Amino acid sequence: MTTEPIRVLLVDDQQLIRLGFRMVLEAEDDIVVIGEAADGREAIAQAAALRPDLVLMDIRMPGLDGIAATEAIVREHPQTRVLVLTTFDLDEYAFGAIRAGASGFLLKDVQRHEMLSALRAVHRGDAALSPRITRMLLEHVTPLLPSSESPSHPDVAAELTDRERDVFLAIGRGLTNSEIAQSLYVSESTVKTHVGRVLAKLGARDRIHAVILAHRLGLVDDAGPLPSEA
Repeated sequence: MTTEPIRVLLVDDQQLIRLGFRMVLEAEDDIVVIGEAADGREAIAQAAALRPDLVLMDIRMPGLDGIAATEAIVREHPQTRVLVLTTFDLDEYAFGAIRAGASGFLLKDVQRHEMLSALRAVHRGDAALSPRITRMLLEHVTPLLPSSESPSHPDVAAELTDRERDVFLAIGRGLTNSEIAQSLYVSESTVKTHVGRVLAKLGARDRIHAVILAHRLGLVDDAGPLPSEA
């Protein structure tokens, strides 16, 4: 059975950076670059025209920046994932992009294998965030979520089945689909189905939102260790 390649849109105002990323990505059999954009407005237009699986998005660009572009793309095309690029670790711009709907972020000087691993993780529904970044994300993002995203009552997870609740807690701990499958002794495809149902029942925009929600509800011990990256 042939798997369709991951269709990627590259967004960066520097042509040489786009070229570098294109060379790395197109060397992979399971990834194809379907377009490029040099600013936020062009990114939104290209996302609408090409419907990429994933957008590799620079944050700081002249005109419309990557945060605004991410918000528009995620709103109009919820099936498209956005992985943002930043120059500085734990940059406030990166957290702004996460709030806007990005599924993770990477440093621009990331190692080749790390970028490819993150891109594939985001495409299959996992979050491209290390445990350390997850903790920083919770500190930065949770207090800034709009009140409309706050749970209206403490039983927001009451509609979940026991197995869905197990999956929700695992998501909150930062586990990937593969790790959840191993811990619950089920297939990864079964986990993916459960994750989809959990997000729908919680009204969570994406996996990262679910992580934040789990912590806000006190369902995850902030002092407990998060798993190491897969």
